[in-house]
Formats: sequence, C-alpha cells, structure tokens
Amino acid sequence: MLDSRAGGRAGGREDRVDASVGHEGTRIDLDGVVKRYDVGEVPVLALDDVDLHVDDRAFVVILGPSGCGKTTLLNMIGALDVPTSGSVRVDGVDLSRASQAERAAFRRRSVSFVFQSFNLFPALTAFENVQFGAAAAERSDAKDRAGDALERVGLGSRLQHFPNQLSGGEQQRVAIARALATGNDIILADEPTGELDFRTGVQILEVLREQAEAGMTVLIVTHNRQISRVADRVIELSSGRIVSAGGPDGGPAAISELQW
Repeated sequence: MLDSRAGGRAGGREDRVDASVGHEGTRIDLDGVVKRYDVGEVPVLALDDVDLHVDDRAFVVILGPSGCGKTTLLNMIGALDVPTSGSVRVDGVDLSRASQAERAAFRRRSVSFVFQSFNLFPALTAFENVQFGAAAAERSDAKDRAGDALERVGLGSRLQHFPNQLSGGEQQRVAIARALATGNDIILADEPTGELDFRTGVQILEVLREQAEAGMTVLIVTHNRQISRVADRVIELSSGRIVSAGGPDGGPAAISELQW
C-alpha cells in the first residue's frame, strides 16, 4: 500500500521518499518532480525530486510549515504550474507536457480548488459564485448543484449574500461549496479550515471526508497536525522534499476526536 524509502540527501534518488498511496492504478502520479524559481540572482528550489502517487478514494493531508513547498505541490497537481523537470500525470493527462489550453481544459473537468484566500467574485452572491464554478466545469445542472452544495456547508440561508456581507469563515465555506458543485474527481484544498472556527472546521472536514468515501481524491494542505490525524495518509514536506509518508499513528482518528 505504501512504499516509503527515506534517507539522507547525499545518497541521491535512492534516498528520497516515494509516497505511494492506494493500490493498483493511481489517479495522481508525480515522478522526480523539481520546481525551481529564479528570484533575482538567487534560485529557489521549491520542490526537490518529489515522488507522489495517490489513488482514487483517498483522503490525503500534505503537512508542513510555511514555505516548505506544499502550495507549489498543489499547483503542480492542479495544472496551475509546470515542473522544471520530472513528470506530472493526473487523471491520465501528462500535465508536464500539456499545452496551456490543455491544462485549462483539465482544470475545468478534473480538479477543483479551495484557495486559502477564497478567490470569490465580489460582485456575485454566494449562490452565483458557486453556480459559476459548476457552470465552468460544464455541468448542465449548475443551479441545482449550487443550491445543494451551499446547503451542505451550512449556508442555505445565505445564498443571496455578497462576499463582503459574509464572515471569513462563511466565505471559506462558499469556496468549498464551489469546489463540491463542480463534481470533479479531485479536490485540492489549501488550508481549508484556516479561517474557520473549530465547529465549522469540523463540519467542513466531514464534508470533504464524505467526498473521499464516495470515490473522490481529496488532498488537503495544512500546517495543523490535528487535521492530519483523520487522514488516510499523511505526506510531510520539508524544504521541498517529502520526508515522511504513511498513515497517522494508530490509524485515522474520528473527526469528532479532533480539537484545536
């Protein structure tokens, strides 16, 4: 189920951690992924020889401190960025070789994002923001999906409110509802509970867990170790490298056991 090879950096490729999750046939495959940015005269190595393999029906937490490469990793999987070297294949699409137009089509039909900064349209209501996401994913029943998703995250009474009329936690729930309404197979969530109170955060984790149990692939980026307790697998990053991969100690905890 999980093949993890850990060691020091000096040994090269044989020392990296291969974070294999699931069983036969994987939905997400990264092999030898490197991402380097040139910031002035100083190159920044955001991802350093990363292997990651994730199956469907997976609830995976990517854990690590700020600046360790978590968001860059999500951007690779979500076709928002391309690697400097290495291979990224998601849902059968080789994103490392795809054109910009092909990556845009992939994002519409395969992956949904929950951003740390919400990314809601200020001139659209909560309902319209979610409906827009479903329509962009080419769902013919976008209106029905929008209403259902907002009910599921506890905002059924706030459909006609604009983002500036919602609290930070409510805006994050709208963002999560938008991701659910697309019906895409992969949800990439960057600190989805970061702006939420504990009770609402638990509710959101329960919704995301339900999606994984229904066959979706859910990846959550967080620095909150409590959230990693409920994952199927925990991938820990440090300085752009996967340093550990496996299930939480003692197996996944019930969401009701969390506290932060």
